[in-house]
Amino acid sequence: MATINLRDFHYWYTHDEFIEVSDEVAEELSADKRYQKSHPRRVKRNKAQYSLDAGDGIESRAIYAELSPPEVYELTLRMCRLCRALNSLPEAQGRRIDAHYLCGMSKADIARAEGVAKSRVSESIERGLRNMKKYLKKTF
Repeated sequence: MATINLRDFHYWYTHDEFIEVSDEVAEELSADKRYQKSHPRRVKRNKAQYSLDAGDGIESRAIYAELSPPEVYELTLRMCRLCRALNSLPEAQGRRIDAHYLCGMSKADIARAEGVAKSRVSESIERGLRNMKKYLKKTF
């Protein structure tokens, strides 16, 4: 049995308090204390300190809190409405809007894949967006 001072392991103890614990517990507490003490060195050595100016998304995660349940519900409704509006379009318009806005394809890539002129794809997408706007105004 080993005797440890709780003040060495817990900051909220303001006076010495000795207790007897098994050797395994004493060794585990000592190992944890060594680990905590060496942590800042490991962070610096591995360059693991974070900056909010790094541009890796940590800043936005720190600033924006999680959505509340009403916000999640509203977002879900909005997505359902957009999907319904997209499904109300003719096949070519829906396919082209889906490829351009959701899949991130350029209009030139879509035109090449379908074997049509880029201007036709652009007009189709614009017409489809107008039709979606009309559908959303009429329905909701």
